[in-house]
Amino acid sequence: MRQHVIITAGGSGTRLQSELPKQFLLLNKLPMLMHTMKKFSGISGKIIVTLQENHFETWEKLCSAYQFEIPHEIVSGGESRFHSVKNAMEKITDDDSLIAVHDGVRPAVSEELIQRIFDAAEKNGNAVPFLPLSESIRQVDEKGNAYADRKNFISIQTPQCFSIKSLRRAYAQKFIESFTDDAAAVEAATGEKIFLVEGKKQNVKITTMEDLIFAEQVMSMQQ
Repeated sequence: MRQHVIITAGGSGTRLQSELPKQFLLLNKLPMLMHTMKKFSGISGKIIVTLQENHFETWEKLCSAYQFEIPHEIVSGGESRFHSVKNAMEKITDDDSLIAVHDGVRPAVSEELIQRIFDAAEKNGNAVPFLPLSESIRQVDEKGNAYADRKNFISIQTPQCFSIKSLRRAYAQKFIESFTDDAAAVEAATGEKIFLVEGKKQNVKITTMEDLIFAEQVMSMQQ
């Protein structure tokens, strides 16, 4: 099956105390988003990147400055991740393919994990990477907090991969706040069972300076 990827890159640099959006920050001498895109350069289909329109010019200048020539399409991001992916879906017109959706600020994802996700999705209809929780957790509500068994919970990563038919149904429905990732939207729209694939700790989502330092170390070892 043909493979496409939608890379969401509409974030800011607020938590990193940066005026430059974090997806454009340098990581091992290259903007972070470029590292992420390079990991998907071997797929058979399209690379589609969602950016806020006010970042289009910055991205164009960065591509020129770093002579970045991996073919891709840029799509305007929406008011939420859900709306950004929905906009990107319009660029994919075939009816028999797999689409991975990945965070632009997860540049340390490995090609091995990407391939495992696509392989599992082709076999099972979808694939979502996860990690078991390593720390104790407590459940919090308006009454206070209480012990929760961490064995009953996992953390979820990207890329999350689905058939194009499932994603189209997912993003044709009305948005609700609980759609924080693609799996939640697909589950609500189709009732599909979500198939889990073991992820990697190195596949960190960069939100803090500590994450950035960790990713630089990981990527140095990947080279």
